[in-house]
This record gives sequence, structure tokens and C-alpha cells, in this order.
Amino acid sequence: MDLKQLRCFLAVAEALHFGRAAARLNMLPTALGRQVRLLEEELGTPLLRRTTRQVATTPAGALLAEEARAILDRTALAARKVRAVAQAPGGSLRIGAIDSAAAGLLPDLLARFRAAQPEIAVRLVEAKSAEIVPMLHGGRLDLGFIRPPQTPEPGLAFRLLLQERPVAALPRRHPLARRRRLRLTELAGLPLILPPRRTRPHSHDGVVRLFAGLGLAPRVVQEAEEKQTIVNLVAAGIGVALLPEWAARMRVPGVVFRPVELPEGLDLPEWGLGVAWEEGSACAARTLFLAALEAGAAPPPRQAAG
Repeated sequence: MDLKQLRCFLAVAEALHFGRAAARLNMLPTALGRQVRLLEEELGTPLLRRTTRQVATTPAGALLAEEARAILDRTALAARKVRAVAQAPGGSLRIGAIDSAAAGLLPDLLARFRAAQPEIAVRLVEAKSAEIVPMLHGGRLDLGFIRPPQTPEPGLAFRLLLQERPVAALPRRHPLARRRRLRLTELAGLPLILPPRRTRPHSHDGVVRLFAGLGLAPRVVQEAEEKQTIVNLVAAGIGVALLPEWAARMRVPGVVFRPVELPEGLDLPEWGLGVAWEEGSACAARTLFLAALEAGAAPPPRQAAG
């Protein structure tokens, strides 16, 4: 048995659904199913009962789920301890960030933190929320700037920082580009460029939920994963897009950005941005960074020893 197989099996045993488990691990259901089958072949017994309607654990699978959970917890704890010992006295800080944080929130904060704590080495990893969460659990990141988890993530502390607002990206020659602000209803029915749900579930669902709040469905004409690609497709006249407000900093010829007025009381969980970390793990550099984030200003310099 290897840890990857145990992690895959446990995800299915907890979700009782291959699709949801695959999304949680950011992998394809077929690849997930292959890992589970390899584990069953190695152990010589079925671990899951599969039908067209449901997935259930066998008695052997239920026993292995308990053992796998304990093994993975102990492995993650051991990795955290080893990495903590390996850190130099000055310390290091490994930060994972989705694009909204990496482009909008972090640059100024990192500059202030580096100025106040020059002895702390900061490593920035740009990734999606679904990729950052397992890296936090595995001790490969100390902090993660992510979208709010759709369900509470065991062992993960999360603090909501801000609620982003959508902006419309329009071709410069579009009739609506002459307006200073737009209403969401004015975008209904226009050809829309949207991230695919398989790889960008928060971005996709955030836009769909906006229209669903009006009882409408977006008219999607093109999918694209990266924000820069989406804006370039807008410039080409393929459609319009709804993006987080930081995207308005992008300067692409032929594209304008306009704020979008939303109906009062509209819930926008997918447009939230927060910071997460593994509970119970010690990291002095993270404590300093969170203090700086809480203060909204440069963190206090460390006092000299003695």
C-alpha cells in the first residue's frame, strides 16, 4: 500500500461518491478509480460495493478507512514536525494563493512583511483552492489564501478576509462599454466566457449563482481556465465575462472593465477570499504574518534578543 492509494480510497469512503471524491482531490474519476482498484488487488479483497446508484464500503473497506485515516494523520504530523525542525531560526513561510490573492491582496502585504521581517524567507505558490487545501494538510504550505470551503474542512482553520465584487469585461466597442456602471440584468442573454467547472468550480459557480439569483441562466459560448485568456477572448469579440474586481488591473487593448450592480441581499460565497492554515501546527513566521494581516499594516519588527 502506498499513501496515494490510501488517500484516494479514504476520499471515496468518506464521500461515498467517486465524482465528489475526485473533485476533492483535484483528479479525474477514472484515475481515482484506478488507484482504488490497485489497492483492492494488492489486498486481495473488495473495499467498496459499486452500483449504478451508490457506493458503499465493504466490512474490509470500513476497517481500512479507519486505519487509513489514522495512518494519513500520523504521516502528515510527522511531515510537519520534520519540516518544523528543518526551518532555520529566522524561519521560512510558504504561502499558497489563488489568483485573486496573488494579484490583488498579497503584493502590498508581502512588501511590508519583507521590510519588517527580512530574515524570514517567503515562498509564494500560485495554485487553485482545490490544490492548496491538500498542501496545507500535508504540511507543504504554512498558509493558504483560498475561496471559502463549500463544507467545513476538518483540521483546517479558516478566516474570511473580504468579499470580492464582480466586474464585467467588455469589448471596447460594445454598446454597454459606454456606461460607467452596469446592472446584472443588462448582461443576461449576452454571450459569456466562463471558466470550466471541472477545474475552476468556485469561479464557475460564482458566475452561475449571480444569474440564478435573478432566475436566469448564463448563455455560455466559450470556456477558458485562466483569467488572462478570458480577457484576451473578450478582446477578440467572442463574448463578455464576469471577473473578480482585481482583474480590472489587467491592461489588454480593446477591453474595458465596468463595475456591476447586484441585487441587495444576494449571497456570494464563491466571491469570498480568506486565509487558511492547518490547526495545531506551529509556525512562528505564520503567526507574525497573520498578525500583520489582522492589523492591516506593517507587522511590528522583532525585538532584539537580550
